[in-house]
Amino acid sequence: MKKIAFITGASRGIGRATAIAFARAGFDLAISARTLETGEVFQHSVRKADGRPLDGSLNATADAARKLGAQVLVVRMDLLDNNSVINAAQQVLDHYGRVDVLINNAIYQGADLNHTFMELQPETLERVAQGYILAPFILTRKLMPAMLEQGAGVVINITSGAGEKDPPFAADKGGWGYGYGAGKAAVSRLSGVLSRELGEQGIQAFTVNPGVITTETLKETIGEKGVLALSNCSAAPEIPAAVFVWLATNTTATNYQMCTINAQPFAIEKNIKAES
Repeated sequence: MKKIAFITGASRGIGRATAIAFARAGFDLAISARTLETGEVFQHSVRKADGRPLDGSLNATADAARKLGAQVLVVRMDLLDNNSVINAAQQVLDHYGRVDVLINNAIYQGADLNHTFMELQPETLERVAQGYILAPFILTRKLMPAMLEQGAGVVINITSGAGEKDPPFAADKGGWGYGYGAGKAAVSRLSGVLSRELGEQGIQAFTVNPGVITTETLKETIGEKGVLALSNCSAAPEIPAAVFVWLATNTTATNYQMCTINAQPFAIEKNIKAES
């Protein structure tokens, strides 16, 4: 029986690359995001400079994964809606009856996320709390009983340096703001709690910092010149995706819990190869 990987935020970027990597590794998939079809428009989302939505969709990701032999369940999920998160988890459990690997990749990415402290509004922090704390908690909590019943499960939470250190510059000069930093700081604490409390029952949990990744969102946020400037210190989404697969399948991965794994140097250290 093939194992099941549930990847959130899989319409583009790291999530899409992760879904394809797990399909290539022999997993069947459940994938979620808001965007089922390319071109759908949502409130509180990053858009192109001309206002159009970013490229990518769940159905396009599913098509690519199915070509690799995976069964794929596509589930629309909105992190800012608790009922949507609960319903997505239930759909996956109803369809597969189990989840072996959960990748909490989706985040809130509204245009207000990186405002400076004096620009930041309470409404933004409410969305940050919903997207970075409540939604991953609700989803993981909903799936955990099935993992505990089967005696095994892997949870991978994706953090950022913004959640673990102070910004090198002000938010309006290339650094990050309190909203994003606070959200990722919360993400960084989840895996250690899961490992400590549920490790003896077969649960493994990891915190991974992908580093700077050249996703569609990054390209639209900093522009082509910014991407070129980062060319020597950024990586393709396939790099962290390959690290996630390694953590979910390698018998020695358990040794890398209770810490933050920096995906790019980790891939080099472990000779983890990414396929595009």
